[in-house]
Amino acid sequence: MSEDRKKLSNTAYGDIRGEDYIPFVPTSVAMPETTGYSIILGIILACLFAAANTYLGLKVGMTISAGIPGAIIATGILKGMFKRNNILEANVVASLAAMGESLAGGVIFILPALILWGLKLSVFTVIVVTIIGGLMGVFFITPLRRYLIVEEHGELIYPEAMAAAEVLVTGSSGGEGFKTVMTGLGVGGGYKLLSGGFALWSEQATYIIKNYQSTMIGADTLASLLGVGFIVGTKASLLMFGGSVIAWFALIPLIKFLGVGLTVPLFPATKIIAEMSASEIWSNYIKYIGAGAVAMGGFVSLAKSIPTIITSFKQAMSGIGAGGNKEISRIDLEAPLTWVILAAAFGFALTWLLPIINGGIIGGILAVIFSFFFAVVSGRMVGIIGASNNPVSGMTIATMLFVTTIIKLTGGESQEYMNKCILIGGVVCVAIAVAGGTAQSLKTTFIIGGTPRDVQLGMFIALAIAGAFAAFVINMLDSAYGIGSAEVAAPQATLMKMIVEGIMTAKLPWTLIIIGAAIALFCELASISILPVALGIYLPITLNTAILVGGIIRETVERKNKNNRPRRDEVVERGTLLASGLVAGDALMGIVVAGLVAANIDIAFGRGFLTNITQSNVFSFAMFILLGIWIYMFSNMRNRSSKR
Repeated sequence: MSEDRKKLSNTAYGDIRGEDYIPFVPTSVAMPETTGYSIILGIILACLFAAANTYLGLKVGMTISAGIPGAIIATGILKGMFKRNNILEANVVASLAAMGESLAGGVIFILPALILWGLKLSVFTVIVVTIIGGLMGVFFITPLRRYLIVEEHGELIYPEAMAAAEVLVTGSSGGEGFKTVMTGLGVGGGYKLLSGGFALWSEQATYIIKNYQSTMIGADTLASLLGVGFIVGTKASLLMFGGSVIAWFALIPLIKFLGVGLTVPLFPATKIIAEMSASEIWSNYIKYIGAGAVAMGGFVSLAKSIPTIITSFKQAMSGIGAGGNKEISRIDLEAPLTWVILAAAFGFALTWLLPIINGGIIGGILAVIFSFFFAVVSGRMVGIIGASNNPVSGMTIATMLFVTTIIKLTGGESQEYMNKCILIGGVVCVAIAVAGGTAQSLKTTFIIGGTPRDVQLGMFIALAIAGAFAAFVINMLDSAYGIGSAEVAAPQATLMKMIVEGIMTAKLPWTLIIIGAAIALFCELASISILPVALGIYLPITLNTAILVGGIIRETVERKNKNNRPRRDEVVERGTLLASGLVAGDALMGIVVAGLVAANIDIAFGRGFLTNITQSNVFSFAMFILLGIWIYMFSNMRNRSSKR
């Protein structure tokens, strides 16, 4: 039985033609795959990851990869609870779970812009956009699958897909990874309940520097941010903090210094600068500079990718239909081409005719064209750089520029047409994000030996159901805190709103946006990664400080074990799994707390208990650091299996 090998063969990474590759579970071995266990568990995990990533993305502007944690949880639950050590079932579960992150990224990048305009974003609207975009994203990969996955085997690496495959293979031999993720989940949820729920300590520690134009330094003392920092590492977290240094220690004091004598508000603010706090200056001015930097980062990323995009599209198109005369085995059983055609037809018809989108004929055509083109690009890009680094925002920005311009020229400039642009863009954004996630899961499926058609169908079902959970979280957070507030900044949706408004009305502080674009260009010329710096400017310094602390913890873990490569890889992997659990636990408990806030149920009894101590900055930061020390110690523990 192939599972006795306990590891992938070298041919899984190349050195062999894709047609000759023998998967981990050979096609000669019959094994249950699409079962009630795998579909139901996969849908549940997709809903959980969709909810958690919707919360995290709206709050922080990032999502966490669900494929690898999903694979760990799948193997742990199937083996531990149901006594089913079946890797094909586990692959289906992991593939469906990964869709939770993909759809969350597609939805939160753009649809909350409607709320920022003061409109209602119904659960039904989110579900419809998810279904239309998800349908095209999942099945537009079908005619490209053989070329991207099989013909390019060993050429397109699909790094995260291969990591998930390794997890699925090794997951059957031990439950340490599952225990680590669940430990992080429990600690992250418990920490959030005690701080954000019971209010036993504050979730932010800040200090106002009065002698320097009253600017601010501080940290959001959240478990999820420590986890995000550990996952992204020191390089990215330092760049994000560097962006915050530009914003909070250069731009904000400069604006306060130059504007303190003004007696009238300076556009776009409605309050005079002398009366503004550092946070108000950031909200009224710096966010536009950050938006310009993020937008320019998207353009630069897209421009640098154009040669790859053109090559990918040409090569992928030339690969359609390759190997069609080969006898069909399990790993080559694809969704019929008629499904692809129907996905395009439904995408066009629903975007055009559904009153909830009301895209019109032109909107329907644009949705299908951009979804297909960028689905092709997305499917190949994740093969090169992985889904976590897939430039979805850049492709969405490009889509919004074209769509908004065309809608303005053929329709009008009213709020109705701006809403239409956002909804069409939402369909395309979901399709882009889902296509990348689908290609990644199909690569894992090929390596393991699963059935692509069945996995794709399961992923679409999971998307359709999980979309409702993403919608509930968006509306719950809006009801509890307000989308666009400090608690729920929704950075990408705010940027998309600015783009549409900028094209439709030309009533934006373009000077501030161009300043941000100039900073981004400097970063590019200096060979500095633009997006982390841009996010550092765009997001509050308290958030980026906390992420930096997580990055420093990872750095200390790596340095402690720098002379022992296998040991270093082991502790970093454990810490990353723990961090993923912390992020998910914090996010899921945050949703529970937000639900209680929205229902006017007060459980924050800590605010009436030794308030001067519990709500002090010192106590809050101390609890945060203690959590960081625990992460460091847990990461450096030795597995029982490695003890001698």
